[in-house]
Amino acid sequence: MTETPRPETPAHLDWIRAAPDDEEGPGPWIEIAFGEGDAVHLRETSDPDTVVTTTQKKWDAFVLGVQAGEFDHFVEGTPEGP
Repeated sequence: MTETPRPETPAHLDWIRAAPDDEEGPGPWIEIAFGEGDAVHLRETSDPDTVVTTTQKKWDAFVLGVQAGEFDHFVEGTPEGP
């Protein structure tokens, strides 16, 4: 089996931390950066070298799904959660 090399993440990205404004400390938090074209990059503050890249269309669909509550069952403490 041959492993496909990962494309390099551009070094000039402006990372946005997805954390409440009043939160202090390193997290762990998710960070988002919008790249060239329709690239959207995601990483965790605890592992910034591991970056997942998707498209703007897929990111928008995910955000709409979160806003609609489609992923609420993944959250601990909810009636449908683990």
